[in-house]
Amino acid sequence: MRIAIDDFGTGYSSLAYLSRLPVDVLKIDRSLIIDLESNINTQSLVSNICRMAHALHVEVVVEGVENAEQLQILRGMGCDLAQGYLIARPVPEQEFLRQLQAGPAAPDRAGV
Repeated sequence: MRIAIDDFGTGYSSLAYLSRLPVDVLKIDRSLIIDLESNINTQSLVSNICRMAHALHVEVVVEGVENAEQLQILRGMGCDLAQGYLIARPVPEQEFLRQLQAGPAAPDRAGV
């Protein structure tokens, strides 16, 4: 079993969880990357979150990746995985099962 902190950067997610809980995955909330391409402060924040998580041996997933430029920036920061409309849009259960049986359409897109 793996433990993930979801929506990191919003609400009740806290840096303290990273040191107190046996966390395996940190999912950075999409609200932190909305202006990633144009805001140096956002880039610095996300980069340092990624670096801190890796120092604690925690995998980093970035939510809400919507364009190739964001993905390229996140790759440069060393983020591990991405999810969002660029990777795949949400689908109903039956469509998901059909896609799962068909196999990956673009296996390299989800890995950052």
